[in-house]
Amino acid sequence: MKRAYLTVVSAALMAMLVAAMAAGHAGYQAKFKGDPARSDSEAAALGYMRTFLRAQKIYKKKYGHYATTLLDLTKTGSFTRRMAGTDRGDYTAKFKSHKEKDTFEITMVPKQPDSTHRSFFSDEQGKIRTDEQKEADEGSEVLKAD
Repeated sequence: MKRAYLTVVSAALMAMLVAAMAAGHAGYQAKFKGDPARSDSEAAALGYMRTFLRAQKIYKKKYGHYATTLLDLTKTGSFTRRMAGTDRGDYTAKFKSHKEKDTFEITMVPKQPDSTHRSFFSDEQGKIRTDEQKEADEGSEVLKAD
């Protein structure tokens, strides 16, 4: 009787441990309601993009045109000198300024693309687009919460 009880308790504890381990590996904890990120790396990349887009909006309001370098955005107060670096952990930021048209593009390219490291793109329109297969661009689908 005692042995059977221990076996049941051991099996139950083992099942809980396996479930907890699976949840830890599989689950990303959303940072806010409607968070479209699938991983902490994506959340960081999207946070960078949102900060960049906000800084461009502030810069345009202040100077009458968009910033042509990432370093220019440090004049907004919301974008730091460290953020002007393009190495963003699991991602690389690619910024292109089209000075003659007063437009820009920003792309966050994962160093190791997979389903939890998608590519992201935005331009002066402010919509964030995503692609799982290739580098995101203006033709990629608009990012939505899963």
